[in-house]
Amino acid sequence: MFDRSMLIPCASLCAFVCMTAPSLRAGDDPKEILRRALRVNARNHELVLAYTYVERDEQRTLDKAGAVAQRKSTTWDVIPLREESHYRRLIQRDDKPLSSKEEQQQATARQKQEAERQRTEARRAAETPEQRQKRLDAKERARQREQREINDIVDGLDLRLAAEEQIDGVPVWLIEGAPHPGYKFQSNDLARVLGKMKGRVWIAKGDYQPVRIDAETIDSISFGVVLGRLNKGMRVHLEYTHINGEVWLPKHMTFSASGRVLFKGLRMEGDSAFSDYRKFSVDSRLVSNQ
Repeated sequence: MFDRSMLIPCASLCAFVCMTAPSLRAGDDPKEILRRALRVNARNHELVLAYTYVERDEQRTLDKAGAVAQRKSTTWDVIPLREESHYRRLIQRDDKPLSSKEEQQQATARQKQEAERQRTEARRAAETPEQRQKRLDAKERARQREQREINDIVDGLDLRLAAEEQIDGVPVWLIEGAPHPGYKFQSNDLARVLGKMKGRVWIAKGDYQPVRIDAETIDSISFGVVLGRLNKGMRVHLEYTHINGEVWLPKHMTFSASGRVLFKGLRMEGDSAFSDYRKFSVDSRLVSNQ
């Protein structure tokens, strides 16, 4: 099955690229706007993990004529598990309640992840000063790698500030650009994705967070030797919503793509809707029928 989980991170990276456009004020440097936006996005990780929400994913397989041949949907309750991740609990399939067997499977998975969270907390509570410092050093090395990737992204793109607009009353910059010809990305993953995509991003002027993203492949992207390939022309559109005046989180995503998975050709489209964002607490909703 097509792995849609790569679409949002893929779009979030590559939609900062696209066609050339006329520059605006000299002080509005698109590279510095982008660099700051990526840094803000990296710092948002802890804010994102403070929220629980509902996610409904729909995936449609198309036939050769472009008509829908198969439609599937899943609805998830997404809950912070620990400081590194969320727990995704399946609550509906094709907009219908789960079977008793599926409910039990979800309960078992939740118990396993909760047990792992407790083990992680216990290990940290028992850390020696040396162990804690080792963990913090590893975290700092990860932060430095993240900063190098941000610089790699910005250095590898030709960017233009195309316009200044408003989205839902929020002043934004619209940035468009293209991969810089001949640039060699430090990361092979960035080279494989960013070097073959174009896009546009709308960045809020007030807090340098993305408000809307459009992305499109301009060449095919391969994953593994024979695992799969995304064809030229894949499109992703992502919209964000401002939550509690502190962070922009995904609101709606659509995609259309064709490609190959293990020698099987696929043509697909779909969308994801994100709703019911709430700060997580012990009395937060754990199940939703929306």
